[in-house]
This record gives sequence, C-alpha cells and structure tokens, in this order.
Amino acid sequence: MRRELTVAGLAHTLVTADRPGPVVLIRTPYGRHHHLPEADAWARRGFHCAVGDVRGRHGSPGAFHPYRHEAEDGAAVVDHLVGLGYDRVITAGASYAAHCAVVAAAARPAHVAGVLAAVPALGLGETAREPGGAARLACRVGWWGEHVSPTRNHDLRHTPVVDAVDGWDELWSAPRRTAGLWDALPGLTMPLLAVGGLRDPFAADTEELARCWGGPTRLVLGPWGHELDAPAPGAALAGRRVGALYVAWARALGKLGGDKAFLFADGWRRHTPAGRRVPLRVARGEFRADPDDPFRSAAPGARVADPRCALLTADLPPGELRGRATVTLDVVADVPDADWVVRLSHDGVHEAHAVHRVAHEPGVPRTVTLDLPPVGLAVTGPLRLEVAGHHWPRHARNPHTGEDPVRATALRPSRRGVRAATADLPWHHRGADAVPATALPEEIAS
Repeated sequence: MRRELTVAGLAHTLVTADRPGPVVLIRTPYGRHHHLPEADAWARRGFHCAVGDVRGRHGSPGAFHPYRHEAEDGAAVVDHLVGLGYDRVITAGASYAAHCAVVAAAARPAHVAGVLAAVPALGLGETAREPGGAARLACRVGWWGEHVSPTRNHDLRHTPVVDAVDGWDELWSAPRRTAGLWDALPGLTMPLLAVGGLRDPFAADTEELARCWGGPTRLVLGPWGHELDAPAPGAALAGRRVGALYVAWARALGKLGGDKAFLFADGWRRHTPAGRRVPLRVARGEFRADPDDPFRSAAPGARVADPRCALLTADLPPGELRGRATVTLDVVADVPDADWVVRLSHDGVHEAHAVHRVAHEPGVPRTVTLDLPPVGLAVTGPLRLEVAGHHWPRHARNPHTGEDPVRATALRPSRRGVRAATADLPWHHRGADAVPATALPEEIAS
C-alpha cells in the first residue's frame, strides 16, 4: 500500500509491506517516482520503503544546494519514521542517494540498523576532484547543468573552466573530503553494504568508505559502471540483478559480523590484500604535454592508444589483478605545476586511470606516486601503462603555470620525462579465493 507523507516539509511516499519489518529509506534528488518500482519490490520482500525527494527537488519545496542539507533533513526523516513506529531503519541509495544514506546514519546512529551505499558520490569535493587533486570536468559539467543550474558554455575548452556553469565557485572551493563525514565513519557500528563498480569513477571512494567504516562491512566491487548492473548480468550474478545482493544483506542484518570483501575478476573472488612489486620498462620516456592538444580520456572498457604520452610496459605471469595498483614514477618537468596521468590497459583496453597534481621545481627530478582505483581482470599478456600530462575532457587541463586549472586562462605546453618506474600490482594466482556466482548473496549474508 502507498501513502504520501510530508516530513519536515519534504515530500515522501511510503510503501508498506503486508507484515511487520524494517523500513528502507531512500532520499534522492532524481525524483522519488522513479524509485517506486524499487519500493514495491522491497515491500514484496517484507520491507517497508519510504522514498523522498530531497529539499528543492521535484515534490519538495526549497532551494537545492547539493549536499548542504542532507544530514539534517535525513535526521528529521529518520525521527519521523521512528515516531510512526518503525524502530529499525535501513538507509539506502545509489550515487547521490548513497551520500544521503550515509549522513543520515551518522546523524541518527541509534535508530539506523544498516546502511546500503551503492556507487556512492559522497560530497562536493569527492565528486569534483580526483583523490590526487585533479579537477573532474566532463561529468561535473553534465551533472551540474542538468540538476543544479544552467550550463553557460558547452565548449569544454573554454577558459576559465569555473565560468562554464553558474555556482561552480562552491564546487571547486570544496575540500576533497567533506568536513566531519570521514572522521565520523569509524564510530558508526551498524552494518554497511558498499557496492562499487569497477568502471565507476567513484570506485576508490567506495573502497575507502568500506575501509573506514566502524561496523561490519560487506564490500562488493563488480563489473559495473555508475549505472550499476553488468551489461550482461548473467556473467556476474547468474542471471540475477544487483538487487539480489541488497535483499540478502538486509535479511541478514541481525547476524552479520566481521568484514568481507568481494571483487569480480573473471568470476567472483574474495578480495584480500596481496600483490607484487614489478619494475616497469620505459619504452618511451619523453613526451610533450600541450593543453591545446591534450591527451584524450576514454571510458573504461574502450580501446586506447595515444602517442602523446610516455609508454611503460610490464610482464606478469598468467593470473588476475584484484584491487588497487600503485605506480611510482621518477619524473622531470619544465613547469612549476603539472598533472601526471597513468592509464592502465590490457590487450589495448582501458582498465583504470589515476591523475595526480604535483608541484615541481622545473628541471629537477622528483618522485610521483599514483594510486589507481580497484581493477578486476584476468591477465594473459603484458600490461601497458601510458603516462601523460592531461586526461581531457574527463578532467580539466592543467595550464602548467601554477594556477588552479579551473580558474586559469593562460595555458602553456610542457616537456616531460619519465626516467624510471615501478608498480605494486594486486596480482593473484588465477582462480584463488574463487566464489561461485550462485553463492555470492549467501556469502554476503553469512
């Protein structure tokens, strides 16, 4: 049964199950009506589900300021649900809604029984910049223009970047980590299910969320992008949708203990730390980084090859890469500020990339370390790592002048050199720690 609720002035729809049980709370900026089939599915499985529009979006009045009010509004909704008699609240959501789920739990830990966060976009700074400080461009222009304010200039080469969309000063001024949120995570003791996509731009934050969480965690890194579900779901979950994971975890909340992590690499594997240090061959060590002719970005899974970069290669025995790789470069640049990009590919297919912004003393060698987001793939041949100075249009072009790339107007080219390189790669014997796809929900629930 559905009924409409107004909580702290915000519009919600409550879908009730036919028997007593926990209530799943989903708060979204994308329209609660889109989530009603999901709410119905929860109700059929014995979970009540409340879906709400965040402040300033769709049925909820006010002004939408991304991420600003979600903790206080989420706390008010949890309090309201508890007042209605729902003493076990599960906060849940994907992307922006995952942030809403996490901060509501942090605000009302006594009333939240569990948190489900899928492909989490955890804050202004977390979405605006890479962990290494480089400014994200293409995905932020699209999202901000669609959901917050009109895009004034669709030419991604326009400088300064900050003028492209109204309201971007707040976005680019935000710290990389949301103040208070990450400090609060170790103190949260309710269970967490974190679901990340190996081709999702926020995969590293998903893994970090699980690592920082204080309660029992289940981390699942699967062959998905930000939209979730593999292109061929049968390859990952034996024909089931990713919602099968959610339900199995939610039904087991009262008995979950310890931590478990799973990663898809030609099948499901238990995600355990391991790896080996590998020297990288510098096949091409010098390149020119020109913001007027930048190294082009590509979507994970695309075929890549670009001469505007240094080229490194590594040989590994047959096996699997499962987890984060770290690449250490001995480099030199002729500019005071530079972005260093590492793009990992296998059989010509882009698997992962990292971008790190670095201050330089021109002409003086220095060490640069880049942490790539999690990868999962079977290794059957040499790895290729391209090292470049830009990753455009996915990221704003570094102007090489020392100015912030989002505010710079003057651009200059740069000569770069990679003198030596090593990589710490998450290599495992193929098939080690295998989990049958048909058993994955049960593994999560146990």
